[in-house]
Amino acid sequence: MTTRHRLIACAAFVLFLLAVLSTVGATGATAGGPVDMPGFAKVFTCTACHGAGGNSLSDSMPTLAGAYPAYFKKQIGDYAAGKRPSPEMEPYAKMVLLLGVDEIAGYFASQNSQPTPIKVSAAAVERGRTASVQCVVCHGTDGRGDPAKLVPNLTGQPPGYLREQMLRFKADNRSPGDPALAALKALMKTIPDETLTDLAAYYSSLR
Repeated sequence: MTTRHRLIACAAFVLFLLAVLSTVGATGATAGGPVDMPGFAKVFTCTACHGAGGNSLSDSMPTLAGAYPAYFKKQIGDYAAGKRPSPEMEPYAKMVLLLGVDEIAGYFASQNSQPTPIKVSAAAVERGRTASVQCVVCHGTDGRGDPAKLVPNLTGQPPGYLREQMLRFKADNRSPGDPALAALKALMKTIPDETLTDLAAYYSSLR
């Protein structure tokens, strides 16, 4: 994690903590709120990077709110085992497994996903819409994927995060050796980087 990402994470964590404290102060200690939700205490650390309720405010961090539980669990397992290499995420993934991945996956799945606040250009969205025809077979015409096939929902995700993941697939440094991703990686290699930027803008714009 870069110094910039650490500063963003710390700022997000402080803002989130202040929001929680103000909610408790305004409604009283016995009133329901975020801290009373099943699984909240176990995901508190995650909110520093991924935002309150898993809704990311960063261009580089994915939104976890509304994530399909099976997909979430697969990614956590891969991070923890080093199959999806990430020095930053591996220790946190191991923490999630230790605390209870089913409960944490259920918590994020139950949260209402808010579209990213990161803006994209209308021209990029239109170019991405045209290019997305090759993505429909897996992600569907609405970009919401298929939970039964562990295909994630891309809609409303930060465009920077989507672009980075496509570039990682293209370079085969995300989940290297995973046979389930072979076709996706082969497709990514045929797509110019600038088109990947447009695809990211398009899926980020979907609601």
